[in-house]
Amino acid sequence: MNEILEIIEQDPKKDLAEIALLTGYSEEEVRSRIKELEDSGVIRKYKAVIDWDKVGEEYIYAVIELKINLGDRTGYDAIAQRIASFNQVRSIRLISGDHDLSLTVRGNSMKEVAFFVAEKIATLDQVQSTVTHFVLKTYKEDGVTLFEKAKSKRLAISP
Repeated sequence: MNEILEIIEQDPKKDLAEIALLTGYSEEEVRSRIKELEDSGVIRKYKAVIDWDKVGEEYIYAVIELKINLGDRTGYDAIAQRIASFNQVRSIRLISGDHDLSLTVRGNSMKEVAFFVAEKIATLDQVQSTVTHFVLKTYKEDGVTLFEKAKSKRLAISP
């Protein structure tokens, strides 16, 4: 079953016949297993990785590190669930090191992201401190490189 997941993770648009060929299962077995994985919540969502710079949208991303005070006997899961409710938050991770949580936040401007952090995140009771790192450029996202392929500068030789 993991091989089906690996294939779908690499290419969610791969059709059932190709997955069946790659795994040795029948198309019906693949369809049934994928349905089970969707129903059980193993497959949460199918996603596209979009190069927004190419579209001309200029979103601002920031990685926000949070130091959390768990003094009120709530765990990290509770504060993570609270923060996850904000649409600006694209990901939340519990991390090791000097900080406890790492968020990825998206906004339309640096000012919008800064105000979101100052007004919505930093004001939460459990948040002790924040550090904001604005993303200047993304080279790889979800395993997909966003580099432009270099075009050859050599002139074609024609006979």
